[in-house]
Amino acid sequence: MRFDVVTIFPGMFAPVFQQGVVGRAIERGKVQLHAHDLREHTHDRHRQVDDMPFGGGPGMVMKPEPVIEAVEAIRRENKGPVMITEPWGEPFDQKLAAELARQPGLIIVCGRYEGIDDRVRTALAAREVSIGDYVLSGGEIPAMVIIDAVARLVPGVVGDPGSLAQDSFSDDLTGWPQFTRPAEFRGMTVPEVLLSGDHARIRQWRRQQAAQRRVSQTKEVKQT
Repeated sequence: MRFDVVTIFPGMFAPVFQQGVVGRAIERGKVQLHAHDLREHTHDRHRQVDDMPFGGGPGMVMKPEPVIEAVEAIRRENKGPVMITEPWGEPFDQKLAAELARQPGLIIVCGRYEGIDDRVRTALAAREVSIGDYVLSGGEIPAMVIIDAVARLVPGVVGDPGSLAQDSFSDDLTGWPQFTRPAEFRGMTVPEVLLSGDHARIRQWRRQQAAQRRVSQTKEVKQT
């Protein structure tokens, strides 16, 4: 799968994806990642990518011309959908990650400043996506989150495909408590069922624990 990112900080991406699961997938050719400098698609001597908003207000807005031209150039090799990282976008979740992993590629435009000229969304039929209800200094970190979540669902990226099926949120449940050696540490012991060797009981226990975590989290959200 091919990922193309449009950003004013292309140097942020290589260090993050040089290691780990996605880094190994890139080395093996399972995933391609290209970070494009938005300023390469400007036509003025100052390489300006932003301007003042019509109607007044604080901050700057990203100009439509360089963004649209950058994506049009990328589309010659990447036919996947276009996403814009914005704090007001639709929530990014595991279901959306799975949907995107079935695409041949993905183009992500990293928002900055007060946002991107809305004509970009219209012209590119772009999907605005948010990774959470908070504001970051730019869309680069959200883009990295999206790439990591989607890439690991691409066939051949994760070594044990079975681990994907039991990932947190893959079946709308959170994960269950995990334990490893030693079986006893500072008076704290591993639940007996996990030492029993009874795989049916273990599966049932894990499902119950995952369901309890979901109920607990839901209560906490309602209280806040």
